[in-house]
Amino acid sequence: MPPALSIEARPAPAPAPRGWSIARLGGYAVAAVWLGLLALLVFYLVSVFSPEFMTRYGPRYLDGLWTTLLLVGISVTIGGLLSLPLALARLSGNPILNGAALLYTTFFRGTPLIAQTFLVYYGLGALNAELKSIGLWWFFREAWYCAIFAFSLHTAAYQAEILRGAIRTVPSGQREAAKTMGLSRWITFRKIILPQALIVALRPYGNEIVLMIKASAIVAVITVYDLMGQTRFVFSRSFDFQAYLWAALLYLAIVEVLRRIWDVLEERLTRHLKR
Repeated sequence: MPPALSIEARPAPAPAPRGWSIARLGGYAVAAVWLGLLALLVFYLVSVFSPEFMTRYGPRYLDGLWTTLLLVGISVTIGGLLSLPLALARLSGNPILNGAALLYTTFFRGTPLIAQTFLVYYGLGALNAELKSIGLWWFFREAWYCAIFAFSLHTAAYQAEILRGAIRTVPSGQREAAKTMGLSRWITFRKIILPQALIVALRPYGNEIVLMIKASAIVAVITVYDLMGQTRFVFSRSFDFQAYLWAALLYLAIVEVLRRIWDVLEERLTRHLKR
Protein backbone atom coordinates (compact mmCIF):
# COMPACT_ATOMS: atom_id res chain seq x y z
CA MET A 1 0.00 0.00 0.00
CA PRO A 2 1.59 3.31 -1.04
CA PRO A 3 2.29 5.81 1.74
CA ALA A 4 -0.15 8.66 2.21
CA LEU A 5 0.92 11.92 0.63
CA SER A 6 1.49 14.74 3.06
CA ILE A 7 0.43 18.23 2.06
CA GLU A 8 2.44 20.98 3.61
CA ALA A 9 0.70 24.26 4.34
CA ARG A 10 2.28 27.07 2.46
CA PRO A 11 2.01 30.67 3.52
CA ALA A 12 -0.08 32.92 1.33
CA PRO A 13 2.02 35.00 -1.04
CA ALA A 14 2.58 38.56 0.00
CA PRO A 15 0.38 41.07 -1.83
CA ALA A 16 2.07 42.86 -4.65
CA PRO A 17 3.05 46.43 -3.80
CA ARG A 18 0.66 49.03 -5.12
CA GLY A 19 2.23 51.34 -7.62
CA TRP A 20 1.50 54.99 -8.19
CA SER A 21 -0.57 54.62 -11.34
CA ILE A 22 -2.04 57.57 -13.24
CA ALA A 23 -5.55 56.67 -12.04
CA ARG A 24 -4.42 56.59 -8.43
CA LEU A 25 -2.60 59.90 -8.72
CA GLY A 26 -5.65 61.44 -10.38
CA GLY A 27 -7.89 60.19 -7.57
CA TYR A 28 -5.67 61.72 -4.91
CA ALA A 29 -5.51 64.97 -6.87
CA VAL A 30 -9.32 65.20 -7.12
CA ALA A 31 -9.69 64.39 -3.42
CA ALA A 32 -7.12 67.08 -2.57
CA VAL A 33 -8.98 69.66 -4.65
CA TRP A 34 -12.28 68.88 -2.94
CA LEU A 35 -10.69 68.97 0.50
CA GLY A 36 -9.11 72.31 -0.35
CA LEU A 37 -12.45 73.74 -1.51
CA LEU A 38 -14.13 72.45 1.65
CA ALA A 39 -11.43 74.04 3.79
CA LEU A 40 -11.88 77.36 1.97
CA LEU A 41 -15.65 77.17 2.47
CA VAL A 42 -15.28 76.50 6.18
CA PHE A 43 -12.72 79.29 6.52
CA TYR A 44 -15.01 81.72 4.70
CA LEU A 45 -18.04 80.85 6.81
CA VAL A 46 -16.03 81.20 10.02
CA SER A 47 -14.58 84.53 8.92
CA VAL A 48 -17.93 86.05 7.95
CA PHE A 49 -20.01 84.48 10.70
CA SER A 50 -22.17 87.08 12.34
CA PRO A 51 -24.32 86.37 15.41
CA GLU A 52 -26.49 89.31 14.40
CA PHE A 53 -27.09 87.74 10.97
CA MET A 54 -28.11 84.39 12.47
CA THR A 55 -30.28 86.02 15.14
CA ARG A 56 -32.10 88.09 12.56
CA TYR A 57 -32.49 85.55 9.76
CA GLY A 58 -32.07 82.18 11.49
CA PRO A 59 -35.83 81.77 12.17
CA ARG A 60 -36.51 82.35 8.49
CA TYR A 61 -34.15 79.54 7.54
CA LEU A 62 -35.86 77.21 10.00
CA ASP A 63 -39.27 78.16 8.67
CA GLY A 64 -38.14 77.58 5.09
CA LEU A 65 -36.57 74.27 6.05
CA TRP A 66 -39.83 73.09 7.59
CA THR A 67 -41.77 74.20 4.49
CA THR A 68 -39.39 72.27 2.23
CA LEU A 69 -39.63 69.09 4.30
CA LEU A 70 -43.42 69.35 4.50
CA LEU A 71 -43.77 69.96 0.76
CA VAL A 72 -41.56 67.03 -0.19
CA GLY A 73 -43.09 64.73 2.43
CA ILE A 74 -46.67 65.35 1.32
CA SER A 75 -45.82 65.18 -2.38
CA VAL A 76 -43.83 61.95 -2.10
CA THR A 77 -46.59 60.34 -0.02
CA ILE A 78 -49.33 61.28 -2.48
CA GLY A 79 -47.09 60.29 -5.38
CA GLY A 80 -46.47 56.91 -3.77
CA LEU A 81 -50.22 56.28 -3.48
CA LEU A 82 -50.72 57.23 -7.13
CA SER A 83 -47.75 55.17 -8.30
CA LEU A 84 -49.27 51.79 -7.37
CA PRO A 85 -52.23 51.92 -9.79
CA LEU A 86 -49.98 53.49 -12.41
CA ALA A 87 -47.45 50.67 -12.08
CA LEU A 88 -50.19 48.04 -12.25
CA ALA A 89 -51.61 49.73 -15.34
CA ARG A 90 -48.15 49.66 -16.96
CA LEU A 91 -47.92 45.94 -16.19
CA SER A 92 -51.44 45.28 -17.41
CA GLY A 93 -52.14 43.48 -20.64
CA ASN A 94 -54.96 45.91 -21.34
CA PRO A 95 -53.69 48.19 -24.15
CA ILE A 96 -55.92 51.10 -23.06
CA LEU A 97 -54.72 51.09 -19.43
CA ASN A 98 -51.13 50.46 -20.46
CA GLY A 99 -51.21 53.21 -23.08
CA ALA A 100 -52.79 55.76 -20.73
CA ALA A 101 -50.23 55.03 -18.00
CA LEU A 102 -47.39 55.15 -20.52
CA LEU A 103 -48.57 58.52 -21.80
CA TYR A 104 -48.75 59.86 -18.23
CA THR A 105 -45.29 58.67 -17.20
CA THR A 106 -43.74 59.79 -20.49
CA PHE A 107 -45.10 63.31 -20.14
CA PHE A 108 -44.16 63.86 -16.50
CA ARG A 109 -40.75 62.20 -16.82
CA GLY A 110 -39.95 63.91 -20.10
CA THR A 111 -40.79 67.52 -19.22
CA PRO A 112 -39.08 69.75 -16.63
CA LEU A 113 -40.68 69.99 -13.21
CA ILE A 114 -40.54 73.78 -13.34
CA ALA A 115 -42.57 73.74 -16.57
CA GLN A 116 -45.15 71.48 -14.95
CA THR A 117 -45.34 73.78 -11.94
CA PHE A 118 -45.88 76.80 -14.19
CA LEU A 119 -48.58 74.95 -16.13
CA VAL A 120 -50.47 74.25 -12.91
CA TYR A 121 -49.96 77.64 -11.24
CA TYR A 122 -50.22 80.00 -14.20
CA GLY A 123 -52.05 77.81 -16.72
CA LEU A 124 -54.88 76.70 -14.46
CA GLY A 125 -54.92 80.18 -12.93
CA ALA A 126 -56.08 81.48 -16.30
CA LEU A 127 -59.14 79.23 -15.98
CA ASN A 128 -60.34 80.84 -12.77
CA ALA A 129 -63.91 81.30 -14.04
CA GLU A 130 -64.22 77.61 -14.96
CA LEU A 131 -62.62 76.51 -11.71
CA LYS A 132 -64.94 78.76 -9.70
CA SER A 133 -67.94 77.19 -11.42
CA ILE A 134 -66.94 73.72 -10.22
CA GLY A 135 -65.74 74.87 -6.79
CA LEU A 136 -62.00 74.24 -7.23
CA TRP A 137 -60.69 77.80 -7.42
CA TRP A 138 -59.96 77.85 -3.69
CA PHE A 139 -57.39 75.10 -4.32
CA PHE A 140 -55.65 76.34 -7.46
CA ARG A 141 -55.46 79.98 -6.41
CA GLU A 142 -52.98 79.06 -3.65
CA ALA A 143 -49.34 78.61 -4.68
CA TRP A 144 -48.81 76.06 -1.90
CA TYR A 145 -51.56 73.74 -3.15
CA CYS A 146 -50.43 74.15 -6.76
CA ALA A 147 -46.89 73.15 -5.76
CA ILE A 148 -48.11 70.04 -3.95
CA PHE A 149 -50.34 69.14 -6.91
CA ALA A 150 -47.55 69.51 -9.49
CA PHE A 151 -44.92 67.79 -7.36
CA SER A 152 -47.22 64.86 -6.56
CA LEU A 153 -48.04 64.23 -10.21
CA HIS A 154 -44.35 64.51 -11.12
CA THR A 155 -42.99 62.11 -8.53
CA ALA A 156 -45.85 59.66 -9.10
CA ALA A 157 -44.57 59.07 -12.64
CA TYR A 158 -41.06 58.28 -11.41
CA GLN A 159 -42.23 56.15 -8.51
CA ALA A 160 -44.51 54.18 -10.84
CA GLU A 161 -41.58 53.28 -13.08
CA ILE A 162 -39.45 52.38 -10.06
CA LEU A 163 -42.18 50.12 -8.71
CA ARG A 164 -42.89 48.58 -12.12
CA GLY A 165 -39.24 47.67 -12.57
CA ALA A 166 -39.05 46.25 -9.04
CA ILE A 167 -42.14 44.09 -9.56
CA ARG A 168 -40.67 42.67 -12.75
CA THR A 169 -37.57 41.52 -10.84
CA VAL A 170 -39.60 39.12 -8.69
CA PRO A 171 -39.21 35.62 -10.21
CA SER A 172 -42.31 34.34 -11.96
CA GLY A 173 -41.86 31.01 -10.20
CA GLN A 174 -43.15 32.57 -7.00
CA ARG A 175 -46.41 33.49 -8.68
CA GLU A 176 -46.74 29.96 -9.99
CA ALA A 177 -46.00 28.49 -6.56
CA ALA A 178 -48.62 30.72 -4.96
CA LYS A 179 -51.13 29.71 -7.61
CA THR A 180 -50.55 25.99 -6.93
CA MET A 181 -51.21 26.68 -3.23
CA GLY A 182 -54.60 28.16 -4.09
CA LEU A 183 -53.75 31.75 -3.21
CA SER A 184 -55.71 34.46 -4.97
CA ARG A 185 -53.95 36.95 -7.22
CA TRP A 186 -54.57 39.78 -4.73
CA ILE A 187 -53.14 37.83 -1.79
CA THR A 188 -50.18 36.76 -3.90
CA PHE A 189 -49.46 40.33 -4.93
CA ARG A 190 -49.98 41.85 -1.47
CA LYS A 191 -48.09 39.29 0.62
CA ILE A 192 -45.51 37.84 -1.76
CA ILE A 193 -44.80 40.06 -4.75
CA LEU A 194 -45.16 43.58 -3.34
CA PRO A 195 -42.97 43.13 -0.19
CA GLN A 196 -40.08 41.80 -2.29
CA ALA A 197 -40.54 44.52 -4.89
CA LEU A 198 -40.46 47.24 -2.24
CA ILE A 199 -37.11 45.95 -0.94
CA VAL A 200 -35.68 46.11 -4.46
CA ALA A 201 -37.15 49.60 -4.95
CA LEU A 202 -35.91 50.93 -1.60
CA ARG A 203 -32.67 52.48 -2.87
CA PRO A 204 -34.27 54.04 -6.01
CA TYR A 205 -37.01 55.46 -3.78
CA GLY A 206 -34.34 57.11 -1.65
CA ASN A 207 -32.73 58.61 -4.73
CA GLU A 208 -36.10 59.94 -5.86
CA ILE A 209 -36.70 61.65 -2.51
CA VAL A 210 -33.25 63.24 -2.67
CA LEU A 211 -33.98 64.54 -6.16
CA MET A 212 -37.32 65.92 -5.00
CA ILE A 213 -35.66 67.73 -2.08
CA LYS A 214 -33.21 69.44 -4.43
CA ALA A 215 -35.88 70.15 -7.04
CA SER A 216 -38.18 71.69 -4.42
CA ALA A 217 -36.14 74.90 -4.66
CA ILE A 218 -38.06 75.84 -7.80
CA VAL A 219 -41.26 76.58 -5.83
CA ALA A 220 -39.63 79.84 -4.76
CA VAL A 221 -40.47 81.24 -8.21
CA ILE A 222 -44.22 80.85 -7.53
CA THR A 223 -44.03 82.69 -4.18
CA VAL A 224 -43.80 79.65 -1.90
CA TYR A 225 -41.37 80.54 0.88
CA ASP A 226 -39.51 77.27 1.18
CA LEU A 227 -35.83 77.13 2.10
CA MET A 228 -34.75 78.69 -1.19
CA GLY A 229 -37.56 81.25 -1.07
CA GLN A 230 -36.49 82.38 2.39
CA THR A 231 -32.87 82.45 1.22
CA ARG A 232 -33.76 84.77 -1.63
CA PHE A 233 -35.61 87.00 0.82
CA VAL A 234 -32.63 87.08 3.19
CA PHE A 235 -30.24 87.94 0.37
CA SER A 236 -32.55 90.71 -0.89
CA ARG A 237 -32.41 92.28 2.56
CA SER A 238 -28.79 91.69 3.52
CA PHE A 239 -26.96 91.44 0.15
CA ASP A 240 -24.68 88.99 1.94
CA PHE A 241 -23.44 86.03 -0.12
CA GLN A 242 -23.29 83.81 2.93
CA ALA A 243 -27.09 83.61 2.76
CA TYR A 244 -26.83 81.15 -0.12
CA LEU A 245 -23.96 79.25 1.47
CA TRP A 246 -26.02 78.54 4.58
CA ALA A 247 -28.89 77.36 2.39
CA ALA A 248 -26.55 75.03 0.51
CA LEU A 249 -25.28 73.57 3.79
CA LEU A 250 -28.87 73.00 4.98
CA TYR A 251 -29.73 71.17 1.76
CA LEU A 252 -26.57 69.11 2.16
CA ALA A 253 -27.50 68.27 5.75
CA ILE A 254 -30.99 67.14 4.72
CA VAL A 255 -29.61 64.85 2.03
CA GLU A 256 -26.94 63.42 4.33
CA VAL A 257 -29.43 62.67 7.11
CA LEU A 258 -31.78 61.05 4.61
CA ARG A 259 -28.93 58.96 3.19
CA ARG A 260 -28.02 57.65 6.62
CA ILE A 261 -31.66 56.86 7.44
CA TRP A 262 -31.96 54.96 4.16
CA ASP A 263 -28.78 53.01 4.91
CA VAL A 264 -30.26 51.91 8.24
CA LEU A 265 -33.56 50.95 6.60
CA GLU A 266 -31.81 48.96 3.89
CA GLU A 267 -29.62 47.21 6.45
CA ARG A 268 -32.66 46.37 8.55
CA LEU A 269 -34.95 45.17 5.76
CA THR A 270 -32.32 43.10 3.94
CA ARG A 271 -30.74 41.43 6.96
CA HIS A 272 -32.37 38.08 6.01
CA LEU A 273 -30.55 38.14 2.67
CA LYS A 274 -27.10 38.24 4.23
CA ARG A 275 -25.23 35.15 5.33
